[in-house]
Amino acid sequence: WLGLKKIYSIANQGNYILRIELQDWRGNRRHIEYTFSLGGPGTNYSLQLSRMSGSIPNALPEHTELPFSTADRAGDTAGASSCPENRLGGWWHSECEETNLNGKYVTPRSRGRLDRGKGLYWKPKKGRYYLLKSTKIMIHPTDLKNFD
Repeated sequence: WLGLKKIYSIANQGNYILRIELQDWRGNRRHIEYTFSLGGPGTNYSLQLSRMSGSIPNALPEHTELPFSTADRAGDTAGASSCPENRLGGWWHSECEETNLNGKYVTPRSRGRLDRGKGLYWKPKKGRYYLLKSTKIMIHPTDLKNFD
């Protein structure tokens, strides 16, 4: 994990794309890309997203400022204050059941079931849970020509 301060410092140098790559326990790989902005420490590193493309349904709200929350420092999003207390790892919560890519790494129990409150998962509003074996969160500049 690179850390919020470093990501904020990088993201403020220009326009960046956020790419999330997910792999489930059956070996399926999917991704989603967003344009994004990240606020600084005064906003609890609020994340604002706009979906661009991807092979998985969106599970994060768009055009909404999502403050980063941890169990010892809940964000200001309505209804999200209990999410970090009930979930492991910090995340940009808006609703507790949507997604958690910083949860505890646990293997599924029988029949692929996973304790959703502790593991890694992606849950679109109208869709099923994707129980995850691995995740990658990456950023890159929108205009790669300037970085040759």
